[in-house]
Amino acid sequence: MEITVLGCESMGARSLAVMVRTNDRCIVIDPGVALGMLRGGLAPHPLEIAAAEATRTRILDALADATDVVVTHYHGDHVPLASPSPYQPGCADLPDLAGARLWCKGPDGISRTSLARRRDLERCLGRPLASAEGRGDAQVRCSHGVLHGSPASHLGQVMVVRIAEGDEVFVYASDMQVLDDAAVATIYGWSPRTLLASGPPLYLRELSMADRTSAWLNALFLAGVVPTLILDHHLMRATAGPAWLDHVAAHTEHCVCCGATFMGEEPRLLEADRPALYTAMPVREGWHAAYLRGDADTADYAPDPATTRPASPPARGTGRPREG
Repeated sequence: MEITVLGCESMGARSLAVMVRTNDRCIVIDPGVALGMLRGGLAPHPLEIAAAEATRTRILDALADATDVVVTHYHGDHVPLASPSPYQPGCADLPDLAGARLWCKGPDGISRTSLARRRDLERCLGRPLASAEGRGDAQVRCSHGVLHGSPASHLGQVMVVRIAEGDEVFVYASDMQVLDDAAVATIYGWSPRTLLASGPPLYLRELSMADRTSAWLNALFLAGVVPTLILDHHLMRATAGPAWLDHVAAHTEHCVCCGATFMGEEPRLLEADRPALYTAMPVREGWHAAYLRGDADTADYAPDPATTRPASPPARGTGRPREG
C-alpha cells in the first residue's frame, strides 16, 4: 500500500486530499483544495495561491488514474464545486470518471448548501450518487456519519474511511477534528497502522476549553494505539499547531507527524503565517485583481519542486529521527 498526501495545510493550502495505491486500485479521497479567503484582514498571499495551484494539479493527475473516488463530505476544501473559486478544482475540470467506483457521503446529516453541492456533483458526473455510509467491499469501507468537529459547530456529518490490503490498514478521518468520541471509537475498532486525520482548529477563538481538552485526550489516545498518526488540516491553520503536535508526539514512541513531514517535505503553514508572508514578501497593489484577470501569475512564488519523498515516514513528531 502506498499513501500519498496530495494536499494539506502543512503543504500550503486548505485540503486533506490523499491517494492510496494498492496492488490493483488507485483510491482518491476528498479531491478538493481551497484557501482561507480572509485571515487577519488579508487575502491569500500569492505563495498560498501557488501552493493551491500545485495541490490542484496533483489532485487532477491522481483522479485521472483513479479506480475509486471517496467524498467524505461536501465542503469546498474536500470536493470539486460547480462554481469554484479561481483557486479550486471545479466539477468541469474533472477527468472522465465513468469507470470509477464512487463512495460518497449520503444526503442525511448535511446542510442545504452541501446537499446542493451533492446534486451538482451528480449532474457533473451524469449519474446518481448512492450513499456509501455503512457500506464497503474487500478493500474500502465507509463509516456511518460522524460529527464534523464539535456538536456546537453545527457543521453536519462526515464519513470515516478504511482501506485495507493484507495486514496494512489505512484510516482517513477528515474533519472530525479528534473531537468526536464516536469517530475515535470507530477508528480504534478498525485497527489502523496509519491514520490521517484533521486535528483541532486551535485558531478558532470559539473552540471551548472543554473541546480543547477533549481533542488533546483523544489525540493522546490515538497516538498510543496507531503506529503512524498524521494530524493536519484544521490543526495546521494555527501557528501553535506544530508545537501542539510535538507535545502529542512526546507521549508516545509511535510516529506522530503532519502531512508535509510524512511526505518528506518541510512544513509550510502559509495561511497561519499570512501576516508574516506579507511582511517578508510584499504584494504589489492590485496583484489579486490582475491574477483574476489573467494578467498576473504565481511564477515568482511557486514552491521549490526539489523536495524529497522518503520510502517510509519519519520516526515521530515533526520528523526528527530517534536518538540512539
